[in-house]
Amino acid sequence: MADASTGILRPRLNGQALTTLAVLLIVGFLVLLPMVFLVEESLNVGDPMAFPPVEFGIANYIAIFEEDLKTVWNTLIIAVMATVMAIFIGFTLAWILTRTNVPGREKLERLMELPYYMTPLVGALAWAVIAGPKSGFVNQLWKAVGGTGDIADIYTHFGIAWVMALFEGTVAFVMISASMKSMDPALEESARVMGASKFRTMLTVTLPLVMPGVLGAMLFVFAEMLGSFAAALVLGIPGRIYVITTAIWDSTLSYPPDYGRASAMGLSLFVVMFLMLSFYRRMIRRGTFTTISGKAFRPRPMEMGRLAWVLFGVCALYVALAVVFPIAALLMTSLQRFATVLLDQAQWTLANYQTALSLGPVRTALFNSIMLGLGVATVGVVIMALLVWIIYRSQLRGRGAIEYLVMFPQAVPRLVFGLALLWAWLNIPIGIYGTLWLLALAYFTVMLPLGVRTLAGVVLQIDKSLEECARVCGASWAYQMRTVTLPLLKPGILAAWLLIFMACVRELGASAFLMGPNAKVIAPSIVSAFATSGTELTAAMALIQTFTVIVALVILFRVARGMTKELQ
Repeated sequence: MADASTGILRPRLNGQALTTLAVLLIVGFLVLLPMVFLVEESLNVGDPMAFPPVEFGIANYIAIFEEDLKTVWNTLIIAVMATVMAIFIGFTLAWILTRTNVPGREKLERLMELPYYMTPLVGALAWAVIAGPKSGFVNQLWKAVGGTGDIADIYTHFGIAWVMALFEGTVAFVMISASMKSMDPALEESARVMGASKFRTMLTVTLPLVMPGVLGAMLFVFAEMLGSFAAALVLGIPGRIYVITTAIWDSTLSYPPDYGRASAMGLSLFVVMFLMLSFYRRMIRRGTFTTISGKAFRPRPMEMGRLAWVLFGVCALYVALAVVFPIAALLMTSLQRFATVLLDQAQWTLANYQTALSLGPVRTALFNSIMLGLGVATVGVVIMALLVWIIYRSQLRGRGAIEYLVMFPQAVPRLVFGLALLWAWLNIPIGIYGTLWLLALAYFTVMLPLGVRTLAGVVLQIDKSLEECARVCGASWAYQMRTVTLPLLKPGILAAWLLIFMACVRELGASAFLMGPNAKVIAPSIVSAFATSGTELTAAMALIQTFTVIVALVILFRVARGMTKELQ
């Protein structure tokens, strides 16, 4: 009897079960606890300063449709336009750099990631300097040559969507290219042998097979657009275009702060995310996207002839619009006392950089941001890989619900989620409020959707038979994960790590309410400078942050390259 009991218990206590249980408990705690406080506060119809609430109702939700309908409409219009543009940019660039022989592919691929190094605030600020009405550089030049009126105005629905798409297009590129790199090119070559053109092959073969990555990128980018704050703040308010995030910001800054309205508006976005995730899972279940099997393959780019230089020009144009022009505008602004594109009127100075570098809190904030990015990306990507395996490979009941749980932080604007985390951890008797530990937990929680979506597109392309063969040969679950699953996930893991690191360094929304006197990070510091100082000082701080991140990444790439050579 004892032997029988031992035999029954042994499968339940193996490494797979314990690891799965630990990961689910950690993720569930970090995601669900803030949810409880969000829901509770969204139902608060009494004293907004009372905590916990003493009066409950649904008045905050009703007010969304009665008082904030225009705000909701603005949010949807901008998010849809921006998502369409970002996915088009991401897929086009991914196809060019993974499937064609465009010159300088490796260097171009590194350049494609540059827009993500800058915070959304930096990009919005740069394009406000370039294309803002009246004082924008484009309009200054237009008037200098005798033009009348303004020919550029970034403070519009399309302008806000364009800036969002320009800087989120690189996210779509990284996520989609990870899927394309894992796809067997023999399938495309077969289509070419049958007489299909390169363009038709891309639409009828490549696009359907990388659909998990495309849909995952679309899902993530759309949610990111819904919760975008920096671009809406810099470009929307001057144009009197309010979206949900800026309305939430106004609610928290008012006196008394209307936290109930802010929470209700944030939670209402979860309905949209729920519908999109349901559509994504339905598409995945109906299709077969496996392109990695036991047969080895080596990616071979298509010969494009003279068209390769045209494709090179497309990539160069994106880099110019997303990196070169914004950096040049910020650099010119940061070196002047008063920003102008008319060189004969410029007053050049280094005072803005001297001021920024002389501020001790700015140096500390930059160092903290980089350390948080390294730690959260390194630890987080391992946990996220396990989560993806649980969702798409395990037989665990309720694994579909786990995916909805993991995606919830992306459905709620990070500004609101950061506020919910503040309420949660203030009421937990653990002394991490105001420390980097709380920021690390917050970053990991809000980065879950990014890591899971990036890795999911690659996992769905790996044939299950490869893992089954390892188990048939007697490999344990841990050995199978280490020697089969994780090596095949390498493109997705590297992409997810890089995205998470940069997202942590530029994170704004989740940091706004969680920073303490001894736990400052750089993005909110730039926001503070934008609100209280001139554009010139803000531009200097933004460039210091951007170039510091680039230097850190160059070092990391060299270290990673050395480790890869040793493994080979």
